[in-house]
Amino acid sequence: MDTRFSQEELVFRDRVRAFLQAKLPEDIRRRTLRGLHLEKNDYVRWQKILYQQGWAAPNWPEQYGGTGWSATCKAIWADECARAGAPEVIPFGMKMVAPVIYSYGTEEQKQRFLPDILASNAWWCQGYSEPNAGSDLASLKTTAARDGDHYIVNGTKTWTTLAQFADWVFCLVRTGGPEVKDQQAISFLLIDMHSPGITVSPIRTLDGYPEVNEVHFDNVRVPVENRIGEEGRGWTYAKVLLTHERTGIARVPQTRRRLEDARARAAETGDGGASLLENPVFAQKLAELEIELIALEYTELRTLAAVNTGQAPGPESSILKIKGTEVAQQVDELQVEIAGYHGMPFVPEQFREDFGGTPVGPDTAATSWLRYFNNRKASIYGGSNEIQKNIICKAVLGLGG
Repeated sequence: MDTRFSQEELVFRDRVRAFLQAKLPEDIRRRTLRGLHLEKNDYVRWQKILYQQGWAAPNWPEQYGGTGWSATCKAIWADECARAGAPEVIPFGMKMVAPVIYSYGTEEQKQRFLPDILASNAWWCQGYSEPNAGSDLASLKTTAARDGDHYIVNGTKTWTTLAQFADWVFCLVRTGGPEVKDQQAISFLLIDMHSPGITVSPIRTLDGYPEVNEVHFDNVRVPVENRIGEEGRGWTYAKVLLTHERTGIARVPQTRRRLEDARARAAETGDGGASLLENPVFAQKLAELEIELIALEYTELRTLAAVNTGQAPGPESSILKIKGTEVAQQVDELQVEIAGYHGMPFVPEQFREDFGGTPVGPDTAATSWLRYFNNRKASIYGGSNEIQKNIICKAVLGLGG
């Protein structure tokens, strides 16, 4: 693989840098770099700026509003955004349900939903996991009983990220009876979150922020026209969506930025008369992580190159998910080690909107522990890493029948 940028790609990189310098709001950049929570309006404000530029959905086909960028340009874009402190686009609409809609939806569904997703006029959330169906997602119990030209949906979804802001939720529901095999009884529905019978109950994480929720459906009427594809084929569509999600979870540019930040902070952190960066044990940890990240980056670039030729992500998305979350969590551990006691004395209430006191050390140290605890979930969501290893064993090694 030739990793040198062409002259055209260097020009593109300069264009991206100039755009980010001119258009990324300073308040959003500052909060992103400090690891603080952004509000819905922050995300929407930035995504609308991208929409006006025509850069909101680099991975979409051009006929639906995509950029037509090459895999290399997409990688440049992601890397420059991370370096500049631009927030990631909320994935549920733009990166997850949209590919399902433009791949399997009707023309009416594409015209109805895609423009509002692209312009960030509608906020989406994901209704997959349930209280007793997480990694074993095919055992989900939420039902959708046919009643004329509607489905009547009953059940509960959990760990629904940012559902409190959502206008729509894409859901896996059970439309087949107990005699139907689990996977063949599942359909893919698009549900208006403002429908009567939907209740959202917040679940506060350790930093005090209601990032995830339980969503309860009590006789919610959903038009049959909101079903994607055929009834009973939802599992097939969900697998396509999950490969896109797992590929995105690698988050190489964001992890690189945080690793560079760790190196800079370690150089400024005292350690017995020298800097922490001069500690050979710490330096070895940092070097090992940098090597792991480079290997992960090349795997991601190969995957993106394949996707750019029209191939759907395959089992390599599981590899990216495993290594991406493991490396990111190791960076969290490194950040906690650098923060030391500066990151220990916190009250979760203080961090709900911002750091509420005067930090005794670097201002990013106070959030290190909170980020560490919150990001333990990364190896679970999108399909736990153990499940990803099973997928690799079956799809790549031919094991497990």
